[in-house]
Amino acid sequence: MKRSNRLVLLVGIFLAVVAFVGIAVILGGGNTGGTPTPSVVTALNTVIAVSDIPLGVAVKPEMLKTESRPVNERKSGAFTNAELVIGQVARRKIATGAQLDASDFIDQGIVSRLDVPVGKLAMAIQVDQVSGVGTLIKTGDYVDMVVGLTGDKFPVVTLNPQDKSITVVAGLNSTSVKLLLSGMQVLGTLLPPPPAATTAEGAAPGPSGQPSTGLSAGGLEMVIVSVDAQQAEILKFAQIDGNISLALRSPADFVDPSGNPIVSIPVATKGITLKELVDIYGVLRPQLVEAILPAQ
Repeated sequence: MKRSNRLVLLVGIFLAVVAFVGIAVILGGGNTGGTPTPSVVTALNTVIAVSDIPLGVAVKPEMLKTESRPVNERKSGAFTNAELVIGQVARRKIATGAQLDASDFIDQGIVSRLDVPVGKLAMAIQVDQVSGVGTLIKTGDYVDMVVGLTGDKFPVVTLNPQDKSITVVAGLNSTSVKLLLSGMQVLGTLLPPPPAATTAEGAAPGPSGQPSTGLSAGGLEMVIVSVDAQQAEILKFAQIDGNISLALRSPADFVDPSGNPIVSIPVATKGITLKELVDIYGVLRPQLVEAILPAQ
C-alpha cells in the first residue's frame, strides 16, 4: 500500500473518533450528576370548614376556607377547590376544621349509626316510589307526612232508638286526608341491596358490564326521621290505620339568611274529605240517570 493511502486512512480514523466523542458530549448535555430527579408535590390546596356545618344545610362560601396542607396530612379525596362544594347539602355533620370530601355530600342508603338529636326520637317509615318521592329522599332532607284514612276506619252509622242497634250507612265516602306532621328531618335512609350480578339469559348488561338497573330494588326505601314523643304517637297511629306519603321540603325553609338552622313554622291545613272537595273545590256529584227499559 502506498504511503499516501495509509496517511489518508489514519486521518479518517482520527476524524471518526473525534466525531464520536463530540456526539457523546452533546447527548450528555454536560450533566455529570446522573438522571435528573423529578419535582415532588409536597402540599396541595385543601377545602376546610371554618365553622360547624349542620346536617341538611347547603354550604355557603363563608363556611369554607382553602389552605395548603402537606400531602401526608390531608384526606386522599379532600376537595382542592371550594367552588365544587358551595351549594351542596351536607349529608352528615361537618365539624369546624374538618377537610371536606365527597362522602360529606353523598347518601348511599346505608346506615351504620344514627346521631339522634337531644330530646328527639328516631322512627322509621317505609315508603315506595310513589309515597316516598321516587325514593329520592336523602339523609339531611326535611319531609312532611300526609296521611289518608279510608272510610272503613270511621264509618257513618245510625242508631236504632228502640233497640240501640247500630247500622252502618252504605254508599257514603268517608275517606279523609290530612297533613299531620311537618318539618321532620331525615336522620338516615336505607335502600335494598342492589340485585346480584347475573349472567342468566335475558339479563341486559349495563355499560360497565353489570346488569342494568333502574329504580331501587322493589321500589322501597326506609326513611328514618327525627320526631318528638307526641309526633311518635301520631306516626305510629298512621302506620297502623292510615296510608302514609312523605312530601319533600326545600332545605331553604329550615335555615335563616346566614345559613343557621331554624325551626320552620308548620303550615296549617284543613284536611280534605269528599264533602270538602264538592263544597269548596267544585267536584261534581254523580247524577242519577233514569233508564227507561222497553216493555217485555
